[in-house]
Amino acid sequence: MNMLDWIQNWYLSNCDGDWEHCYGIKIYTLDNPGWSVNIDLTDTYLEFSKFELIQKYINDTNWIHCNVVDGVFKGGGSADKLEEILRIFSEWAIANNESTVTD
Repeated sequence: MNMLDWIQNWYLSNCDGDWEHCYGIKIYTLDNPGWSVNIDLTDTYLEFSKFELIQKYINDTNWIHCNVVDGVFKGGGSADKLEEILRIFSEWAIANNESTVTD
C-alpha cells in the first residue's frame, strides 16, 4: 500500500462523527522549499504514545524533522521528503497498535 492510501485509511479509521470536526491532518508546503505535516493525535490510540525525535540535516535541500508536540505529530522535510514523513508516522502508528490500519 502506498503512503497516501495508508494515511487516508488512518484518517478514516479515526473519523467517528466527532473527531474529524475538531482534529485532523494538515499537509502544506514550506517556502524553503519543503513540506510540513501536522497530524492531531488527540482522542486516537496514539495520544499518549512515546515518539523519539527524528532529526536529520545534510544540507538545505536534504533534511527531515519529526516530533510529537502537544498531542500533534509534526513532520517537516525538504521538498522530496513528504513520503518519508508519512512513512515515519505510519511505522510509528503501526508499532504502537496491532489493530491499526495496515491495508
